[in-house]
Amino acid sequence: MNRKHWVKRSSGWAGLLVFLLYPPYPALALPPAFELPEEVLRAQPDLQARSPVDNQPLTAGEALQLQAALGARPETGSVSPEVERLIFLLRLRKGLRDLFPFLFP
Repeated sequence: MNRKHWVKRSSGWAGLLVFLLYPPYPALALPPAFELPEEVLRAQPDLQARSPVDNQPLTAGEALQLQAALGARPETGSVSPEVERLIFLLRLRKGLRDLFPFLFP
């Protein structure tokens, strides 16, 4: 017998074996019935807000007031010019090290 004959016979047995070992369960591919689809969740507005300060739940009005208060606050944490210059030089050195690795051991 030739090889094609055995391939045809074995493929039939393999298909039957796969069919018997893995019966079809079409419902396993579906999400649970209680779970909302992602499209529905994306379309719903998020009415819950949390404070960026202490992560407490806020109402929409409280969240707007807090955002206004945080926006009106003056900027703090400015860096002295000496430190800014040092940061610039370190970044320049890193860039040169990336371009010319043999110059900086």
